[in-house]
Amino acid sequence: MSKKSGLPLGIDVGGSGIKGAPVDLKKGEFAGKRKRIDTPAKSTPDAVGDIINEIVDHFDEVRGDSPIGVTIPGVVTNGVVRTAANIDKSWIDFDAEKMLEKKLGHDIVLVNDADAAGVAELHYGAAKGQKGLVIVTTLGTGIGSALIHDGRLIPNSELGHFELNGGDAEKYAASSIKDVEGLSYPEWAERLQSYYSHLENLLWPDLFVVGGGVSKDHEEFLPLLKLRTPIVPAELENKAGIIGAAHLAQEYHDQK
Repeated sequence: MSKKSGLPLGIDVGGSGIKGAPVDLKKGEFAGKRKRIDTPAKSTPDAVGDIINEIVDHFDEVRGDSPIGVTIPGVVTNGVVRTAANIDKSWIDFDAEKMLEKKLGHDIVLVNDADAAGVAELHYGAAKGQKGLVIVTTLGTGIGSALIHDGRLIPNSELGHFELNGGDAEKYAASSIKDVEGLSYPEWAERLQSYYSHLENLLWPDLFVVGGGVSKDHEEFLPLLKLRTPIVPAELENKAGIIGAAHLAQEYHDQK
């Protein structure tokens, strides 16, 4: 494969691991075996950037004109990280896109991790072909969200953080809370009912897509929810961040 025609690379930065793979955007699938490296204990921008660089080097075919997309667990505006979930707080208000481009010697697109997952579900997963407003939520340590209207991402929605039951919604309804408090699926579903009912009354979406690791057990809780909005499990599971990052990077590359 020539460097000019290399496939886009998606890199997904998480609190425990940093994963990357080249992506075949026609199929919405990895085009090579995923490379994973543990997130450093001190997950500063420089330390994480070194690992991202190592992953890019591993996939040498992405050098040249191939787009690179990188997710981060935080709000990203114009390449600047504004919040930091499960990574070092030195990311906050840091111009990470500029730092990574300098370190990699390559243009990149930096995006919120839930937004990347939402874009992947839109183009290759449970939300494919859906018109109107789609809300993709990821239930995990917290609650991530992606807001997509008529195929266009509205970034940094952060819908896990509105007030519910006197505090952050994710502190009441995330799947980690289910585990910490030892809730049964029916008990947890009551909390999810409050969360999704509030969300649909705020935004009147056309579809909810539910991701996160717990979505593999969707038959245990999604049928218990009584909503006017259709609600379905995500399809791409833990591949969504990498695939969505690669898609967004290619989209940006094509617009240049």
